[in-house]
Amino acid sequence: MSAPTRRPAALVYAVAVTAYVAAVFHRSSLGVTGVDAADRFHINAAALATFSVAQLAVYAAMQVPVGVLLDRYGSRRLLLAGGALMVAGQLCFAVATDVPLAVTARVLVGLGDAMTFISVLRIVAFWFPGRRNPLLVQLTGTFGQLGAVLGAVPLVALLHHAGWTPAFLTAAALGLTVLLLVLVGVRDTPHAERPGAVAADLATVRRQLADAWAQPGTRLGLWSHFVTQFSGAVFALLWGYPFLVQGQGFSPTAAASLLTLMTVVTLICGPVVAHLCARHPFHRSVVVFAITAATAAIWAVVLAWPGRAPHGLLVALVVVLAVNGPGSVIGFDYARTFNPVHRIGSATGIVNVGGFVASILLILAVGVVLDLATPAGRATPPLDAFRWAFAVQYLLWGVGAVQVLRYRNAARRRWAADRADLPVPAGA
Repeated sequence: MSAPTRRPAALVYAVAVTAYVAAVFHRSSLGVTGVDAADRFHINAAALATFSVAQLAVYAAMQVPVGVLLDRYGSRRLLLAGGALMVAGQLCFAVATDVPLAVTARVLVGLGDAMTFISVLRIVAFWFPGRRNPLLVQLTGTFGQLGAVLGAVPLVALLHHAGWTPAFLTAAALGLTVLLLVLVGVRDTPHAERPGAVAADLATVRRQLADAWAQPGTRLGLWSHFVTQFSGAVFALLWGYPFLVQGQGFSPTAAASLLTLMTVVTLICGPVVAHLCARHPFHRSVVVFAITAATAAIWAVVLAWPGRAPHGLLVALVVVLAVNGPGSVIGFDYARTFNPVHRIGSATGIVNVGGFVASILLILAVGVVLDLATPAGRATPPLDAFRWAFAVQYLLWGVGAVQVLRYRNAARRRWAADRADLPVPAGA
């Protein structure tokens, strides 16, 4: 066995999480600049949606390939590659004046972002005892939301005071700084040498993916991620800011502040959700359903409110939406529970696709409905257009809730059949 490094696990984890914070910052930087982007590129809502769709589609499509690359090359190399891609994307976005280059920039950000979260999860698995893994995974997702704070008020203020190009050049500089930290501070394992990983052949990769997908618990995780993530993610990534500014009459600073509040509440709720899942592992699906029901209910009140909603109601909306992120992380715990160690990476990649596919569908649908419901000749969508657009969420919640219930029951049956002499696991 190789000699252990002198690097503390907490330091390695802190630097890796900083890389994830930067990734969330790059990911969410379009959300609060969507109105300015529409003006800069002279595009409508549906065209603006293609920016986020391109970014998220690449993210979702890369999850399984990234899992394979991660097993072969390790977290450090993927964090470096991902960071470099995101810096390149922000540099392109800073100088872009046409749609093709802007979309290319968001694709680069999506590629780099796709390599980050799963790489940090691997750091956790190698550097910390298994009993601490569930809490640290939840905390990783929670800490990452600090990036959304940086991508809200500070970025909006810089954009409005310095302009488009300086704002995104600053974002690229921040990413470069974090890239250097990863280069110096992150190692794949606590040992001086990374254990030689034998590259799996294509047949082995296919078999592991097929086995992970065949496990109902993996699909339970995917649909849990699907149903809990998309509403909060789409609100933060793109359509929340236009809804607040154009639909509800908020000032840009007030809207950005509300998005920051959403992130702060996420930071608080993450450990709470982790504690609930740890204390009541047999009822994780109850937490998933509760978060989904609360989100659908608060949106129903906001969308049905005559005229612009009171500020207190919109604060309640962002508080509920803030729980969506921590709720979606429950899906990764299902992947861990129902899969053996050697295929957790594949299962995690599959689960991570769920919420981002739902987010892509909603981003596209909101953009299309806004364009259809906006009267001809009007520069910005009216509030009623936003109401119709956000009502599309109920279709996704319906599908997701049915699938969670379906695969929860299937996972329980599968476990009972495989281990007839053991109780149902901490899995549903």
